[in-house]
Amino acid sequence: MRRTILYIVLGVALVAAVVAIVLWRIQQAQTPEAETHTATVERGTLLVAVSASGSIEPQTSANLTFEMPGRVAEVHVKVGDEVEAGDVLARLDTRQLSLQVQQAKSALAMAEAQLTQLEAGPRPEEIAAAEADLHGAQAQVSSATAALDQIEDGPTGAQIAAAEAQVAQAEMQYKLAQMEYDRVRNTTDDEDRIEQAGYDLYTAEKSLAAAQAALDDLQAGANADDLRAGRANVEAALAQQDATQARLDLLLAGATEEQIADAEAQVERARAAVEQVELILERATLRAPFDGTVAKVNVSAGEMAPVTAPAVTLLGITGFRVDISVDEIDVGRLAVGQAAQVTLDALPDTILDGAVKHIAPAATLAQGGVVYYNVIVVLAPTDAPIRADMSANVIVVVDELADVLTIPTWVVRVDRTTGQTYVHQEIGGKIERVDVTLGVRYEGVAEVIGGLHEGDKVIWVQESFLESLGGEQ
Repeated sequence: MRRTILYIVLGVALVAAVVAIVLWRIQQAQTPEAETHTATVERGTLLVAVSASGSIEPQTSANLTFEMPGRVAEVHVKVGDEVEAGDVLARLDTRQLSLQVQQAKSALAMAEAQLTQLEAGPRPEEIAAAEADLHGAQAQVSSATAALDQIEDGPTGAQIAAAEAQVAQAEMQYKLAQMEYDRVRNTTDDEDRIEQAGYDLYTAEKSLAAAQAALDDLQAGANADDLRAGRANVEAALAQQDATQARLDLLLAGATEEQIADAEAQVERARAAVEQVELILERATLRAPFDGTVAKVNVSAGEMAPVTAPAVTLLGITGFRVDISVDEIDVGRLAVGQAAQVTLDALPDTILDGAVKHIAPAATLAQGGVVYYNVIVVLAPTDAPIRADMSANVIVVVDELADVLTIPTWVVRVDRTTGQTYVHQEIGGKIERVDVTLGVRYEGVAEVIGGLHEGDKVIWVQESFLESLGGEQ
């Protein structure tokens, strides 16, 4: 009986053991094996940096355009040429402009000569000519008066002889005036002197005609018409005498302030005209504003120059820069002069030094409402084969935090509901969530402000394993 009971007990125990083994295997099959990684909270130094990407640009560049329309006469450069500041790159046809410059300079020279003449006063020869005119006019008055007296009193032998002498003298004056007129015309281009000599010749001719008429009248005897003509000759001679006297007085008095001021204004207008056409002529020549390399040439000799597109694009050779866009959260950490490190996609093994040169004072709004600021980073001189438009990545270290707690960012999780950051720790054989407060993050490392201590172990566990445990522990 006891043996039977023993067998029963052993059988029950065996069945229980088998069931337990089966249940354990089922549970192991349903529970995935946990994949974990462990990290240690450490104390060290953490860099704070702002990173962005952009493209390489020369520090100086220019799209050079002709400021006036015209046909291209010369193109002196091609793509890839290196030029110096002031070098001629291209030139329009300037023949018409050059002629306008010469004409403007001639007008300026004439205006300056007129001003100089006014300021210097009348020349001795001008005064002498005016005095000669006056003497001639006075002689005409005397002759006309004598002729009228003869008409009125009747001619005498002495009068007739005198009239004949007047004719001879008038003939001599006419010949002298003719000789002077021919001499002036052949020796000078001065229009004023030529005009004066011609006037003197005209006066002498009239005087001769008047003397001859007076003699004829004397010889013919007086009549009513002769009396009227004689009186008219006297009046004309007196008017001529007054005119020549006034001209001589004007010469002796010199130019007035108003005349000099007007002449000075004419000189200034002529000089401004020269400067204007010279400026237009200079604009017909395209020159390099700085030392650089020719990147594009969009003109050819014989073609009309484009006025809306650049004729030549010039890139400076003094250095390169990177234009980047920094969001409004990070831009406050930047300052002009901060050091930067630049890497290029085309030269992955090269690290270039740079510095922040400019931060835009105003933001730019991108699509989606993103606010960013344009920042210029200037590269230090380098022998690296840099080219414009290369893709570049910029890192600007803005701070260095010493003696802070750090953990790798891959162990950090974020609560999707609350946004709280946390990590996992194994405590008492269980995986538990520990909320943490983080500070700065950079290159996969985060600053620990609260929730952990130096030396603490934190683990990363697969999500599937946590879900198999019924949620995070």
